[in-house]
Amino acid sequence: MSNRRFFLSFFLFFYTNFMYAQCAMCKAAVEANIKDGGSAGLGLNQGILYLMAMPYFAMVLFGLFYYFQKQKKQTV
Repeated sequence: MSNRRFFLSFFLFFYTNFMYAQCAMCKAAVEANIKDGGSAGLGLNQGILYLMAMPYFAMVLFGLFYYFQKQKKQTV
């Protein structure tokens, strides 16, 4: 059961299509900037996805820490 859960988590976390996580106002501003020849919004999607991933990464680290502490107490 643990292997199945791991592979499902791996699949959902790493095998996703590239998502564009912009609100409507940000998208309109970036499109207008790029249309006028600017380059201000080229890295905006990557920045938004990076910021979105950090809380999930922190939760995974906390979960792993909790799991290993629980295992350590059970073996003692």
